[in-house]
Amino acid sequence: MKRVIEQSFSVPYTYPVIFSENIFDAAEESLAKLLDNGKGGKAYFVVDSGVADTHPELIDQIKTYAAAHASKFKLCAEPLIVPGGEASKNDPQFYEKVVEATHLYGIDRHSYIVAIGGGAVLDMVGFAAAVSHRGIRLVRIPTTVLSQNDSAVGVKNGINSFGKKNYLGTFAPPYAVLNDFNFLLTLDDRDWRSGISEAIKVALIKDLDFFEWIEANASALAAREMAPMQELIVRCAQMHLDHIAGRDPFEMGSSRPLDFGHWAAHKMEHLSKYQIRHGEAVAMGIALDSTYSFLKGMITESELDRIISVIASLGFQLYHEVLSGEMLFKGLEEFREHLGGQLTIMLLTKLGVGQEVHEMDQTLILAAVEKLKAFQADRLIAN
Repeated sequence: MKRVIEQSFSVPYTYPVIFSENIFDAAEESLAKLLDNGKGGKAYFVVDSGVADTHPELIDQIKTYAAAHASKFKLCAEPLIVPGGEASKNDPQFYEKVVEATHLYGIDRHSYIVAIGGGAVLDMVGFAAAVSHRGIRLVRIPTTVLSQNDSAVGVKNGINSFGKKNYLGTFAPPYAVLNDFNFLLTLDDRDWRSGISEAIKVALIKDLDFFEWIEANASALAAREMAPMQELIVRCAQMHLDHIAGRDPFEMGSSRPLDFGHWAAHKMEHLSKYQIRHGEAVAMGIALDSTYSFLKGMITESELDRIISVIASLGFQLYHEVLSGEMLFKGLEEFREHLGGQLTIMLLTKLGVGQEVHEMDQTLILAAVEKLKAFQADRLIAN
């Protein structure tokens, strides 16, 4: 006897992305309301060491805030401080510490893990939360431009393994995302700038008006004006959320339009031992794929010049020595493998419009690298 029973079901996901300031002031109840499960929620905080160092008062603020809202939630243990950046994702001991805490402190599926930090720490903590008890409620509090407008609002979590970025990971939506713009005030210039590359990315493939807004506001953004940065973050986050709500939020297919510029970026990060930050690598990756699009005859030289001008005016490098042909080709193959076998790369047909291709010409890739090298040299001479 042969039988086939086919099951089909859908699960709605809803989570708020909140933009606020001074979230640990007792009068600001956004976080307390998120952590209130109706019976005194249990919360465990994991904090990026870079954030803890820059904000030495933060741990005490968390404790004071919890005491002020004791009827809504309680801290189940001292906050855990973990290294910031890719170090938190490269060494499994840190995600294991979070998993161990769920065991030691009885953190269950009705409890909350609150991650405060940049995108890498949020990725790592999210992975630990997703695999513990098959999913513990995760509240993300992103503290960088890159995490507030991109990584924290999405459904991905992960750690690095086998020398590959995000090799181990899950698709698990957060319980909530709570952005505090005040964390941006203490970023160094590199971290302030890095997140803007993700906005350039999504604008170039989806929204000409947004790209032209970034173009018009590039000087203000580079000068660290807060009002345009807030606008950029909210607008970019909304576009990422709109994409997630589309047809393939868990990336079951090979189409990953939001990875425009990323196939090379991931390899550059790894080759530089993560001295190149993600947003910096993405900026160079966007420049590379835009230049390739021009050499392929897909966009005009004037369109390429506008893209390069925006990237450069924001202070990004256009070229780095790790952009060698052999390593890039290896990165392209790893990206194909990551997609499940079929290579799918997003290129540009004009500003604001992306088009997927399934093969890349190695000769044109090398030519694009050389052109970026020339762009970078011209920029150094001009300065």
